[in-house]
Amino acid sequence: MDEAVERLLEAQKPEIGELARRLISLIDDLYPDAVVSVDAGDIGFGSGRGYKGLVFVVSPHTQHVTLGLANGVDLPDPAGLMEGRGKVHRHVKIRQKSDLERSELRALMRAAVDRR
Repeated sequence: MDEAVERLLEAQKPEIGELARRLISLIDDLYPDAVVSVDAGDIGFGSGRGYKGLVFVVSPHTQHVTLGLANGVDLPDPAGLMEGRGKVHRHVKIRQKSDLERSELRALMRAAVDRR
């Protein structure tokens, strides 16, 4: 794992850091060639550094980890996992390990990767 990513996760509560690591592992499985960047407490995954080409953002918080989905408004979400009211982006709050095991989450993430 990238040093900057590891430093950011080590600064979190242990359970949040571990949840974020598991989410990052899932992203690595689905999008192994992603370029990873760290900016102001957020971990971005995309085709390059910066906003253009962004696919996912992992943001650790006090009680959960947020999975941001760039241009998520256009993704199919029959399970209603995504939250947000913006015109473009959406997010999913990951609160526990079992959230990461949902097939609907994997399908949503796969759609985001396939669309890039």
